[in-house]
Amino acid sequence: MKPVNFKEANKRLFKPSNMTDEECKPLLVFSDGKECISKWTMNWKERLHCLFKGFVWVRIVSGKTQPPIVIQAEKTVFK
Repeated sequence: MKPVNFKEANKRLFKPSNMTDEECKPLLVFSDGKECISKWTMNWKERLHCLFKGFVWVRIVSGKTQPPIVIQAEKTVFK
């Protein structure tokens, strides 16, 4: 999956200092101080896999805990 820009994005998150540019790229997000929202797209192989297998894996690069997250398949979350 790849992150994509969206009109509501108002902040850029940068990679941790211990990661390389190949491991982590900046991420555009919407932030209101309570939550950060990012938008992602799938290539055709990922879309087909999701359609037929029904799985999306979430990886949080932390190793200690996983913060509360929401994963949605919606046209927009800004209503």
